[in-house]
Amino acid sequence: MFHYTEQELAHMPLVEGAIEVTAAVDPSFPAGWVKVQLDRLAQEAEEALLDEPNASLRLDGLIRLFYREWGFRGDHEQYFSSDNVFLDKVLERRKGIPVSLGAIFLYLADKLELPVRGVGFPTQFVLKVEWYDAEPQFINPFDGEYLSKRVMGAWLKGHRGPFSELRSEYFNTAETIDILARWLTVMKSALLREGLFTEALRCSDVVLDAFRPGDPHEIRDRGYIYQQLECSHAAAMDYEYFIEQCPEDPAAELLKLQVAELHKEPLTLH
Repeated sequence: MFHYTEQELAHMPLVEGAIEVTAAVDPSFPAGWVKVQLDRLAQEAEEALLDEPNASLRLDGLIRLFYREWGFRGDHEQYFSSDNVFLDKVLERRKGIPVSLGAIFLYLADKLELPVRGVGFPTQFVLKVEWYDAEPQFINPFDGEYLSKRVMGAWLKGHRGPFSELRSEYFNTAETIDILARWLTVMKSALLREGLFTEALRCSDVVLDAFRPGDPHEIRDRGYIYQQLECSHAAAMDYEYFIEQCPEDPAAELLKLQVAELHKEPLTLH
């Protein structure tokens, strides 16, 4: 069982929350090593930018350090790999996706007292720089490039259709709890794609413990995982819960057939 409440997670920096939820999903996750590596990078960044008093130039220096000198970059070739969401693998490979790279960058920016925040833009995680005397700037954590709202508008149209329009709430600073929930969704999808069903089950359990207790769609997904693990009766119970909670959902009728078949299978104790 996950030992943190939603309120406790909400007050954690994003990278610390990610470490805690990942350790719950994978007991072998080297949380201590990850923390040591993050501290080492923060110390290197502080030493490299110690003599730069201008915050804007310090931010440019961190971008240069992170993406050019240290070589962090988005993984174009294996975007949906679980290696891109587990922070130990991201730190080892210097590759990730926007949310994992962005979490590390946010950690370093905070150490350098830079006004960088996270934004849960509909298409991907984005970094927002909030200068007190200027309009916010936006950075793509996938490559460290500055983003215009025009580009983000094009992203949105590509994602939701040509009539989609930018809304002011899309640029609001994201709550840690919301980003962690999205992170876990990506993690679960990657684990399922790789056939790592035991880890995917732990991922689903963390979501249900700390983020979406009783959510019928998450419980339906957990039922699918149980089915892959040949826990037929547990799968049937989760499917039945979904059918009861969402009787009008198009998937409900199909799941009724699944439940009938699952109840025919002998009870297996794991």
